[in-house]
Amino acid sequence: MSGRPSLAVTLCRDPRDFARLRPEWDALQRRCATATPFQNHSWLDSWWLSYGSAGKLRIVLVRRDGQLVAAAPLMLVHRPMPLLVSLGGPISDYGDILVEDAHAGCAIAALARGLQRAARLAVIDLREVRPGAAAERLYETWTGARARLTDSVCLELPAAPMDELVKRLSTSRAQRVRAKLRKIDALNIEDYRVLEHEVPGAVDRLLRLHELQWRGRGVTVEHIRPRFAAHLKRATRRMVRDGDAALTEYRLDGEVVAVNVALLSGHLTGGYLYGAHPELRDKKVDVATMLLRHDANHAASTGRRVVSLLRGKESYKNHWRPEAVTNQRLLMAPAALEPALRLHAARSDWRDRAAGAVNSRFPEARVWRDRLKDLRATASR
Repeated sequence: MSGRPSLAVTLCRDPRDFARLRPEWDALQRRCATATPFQNHSWLDSWWLSYGSAGKLRIVLVRRDGQLVAAAPLMLVHRPMPLLVSLGGPISDYGDILVEDAHAGCAIAALARGLQRAARLAVIDLREVRPGAAAERLYETWTGARARLTDSVCLELPAAPMDELVKRLSTSRAQRVRAKLRKIDALNIEDYRVLEHEVPGAVDRLLRLHELQWRGRGVTVEHIRPRFAAHLKRATRRMVRDGDAALTEYRLDGEVVAVNVALLSGHLTGGYLYGAHPELRDKKVDVATMLLRHDANHAASTGRRVVSLLRGKESYKNHWRPEAVTNQRLLMAPAALEPALRLHAARSDWRDRAAGAVNSRFPEARVWRDRLKDLRATASR
């Protein structure tokens, strides 16, 4: 008779040790069916290099008979109180932990024990948790204080060829979409899948086009910062190499007029960021439709189940009749920290409601808020 499996829980605080975890981490991600691209080691490690703070890394690891079966990638912050938050930050559309499906019961129990120790003086704040994610199972078994809030809305489509997606539309809209696709084809816009060694130059072109398309309309400030460019080049290059990202250039008469990066996991394709030259609008090219056709056809051909349009309820997304999926914000803490957790939950809920009310009444408020943050960051350097 074999003995009971040995479970070991450790805390990784050294970024160099985290970097060396890549083979184990990638294997665990493949064994976690609910993992999204934002739990990919290349994404998280690159994010840490651009956004991490020295001494703040806190990654709880669980091994079963020496094999990694669960991981919670966190970092310590002190805003406005000690918190353990997910690596990936606001530039990641989904946050989660990793748990091997075959050993979920014992792995989650061990991970919870490790998190109780790691969060002895801090509240765990997991943002943008997709319904059904591994973190949701952790939350359901948590024995300390906890609270659940709503977070961003992501829009999702089934991973089906473009012809099938068009059939979801009304007759009149479907006719308009087919006309737009014929227009794209008539212009002979070619799509080219970028190779690993070509990624840095293609990302430069993507960000240049992205800034150009939003010029005068309030570009997201973070997307034009050097740290974001460094992260996107580094993460995308690694993920393209491993088949976890697709970077596509669209060329008209030999010139690159649009670039799009899609991030991939076992079941999901997410259209993360694109840049398109304004001349495409002058030529009446529906860029969103062009990109969706490419991503949807690729997702369907590779056996994925979901094409995520990621966060945001922009009108062009709703044309496709997507499913609105509301992410969750999961707060957990040892029982002794319940007052701190309740205070943080109340503050967060109030802040989100206030921001939502302002943004709905004054759409330009987000732009000025981002610009003010940028000025403050510049002044503090």
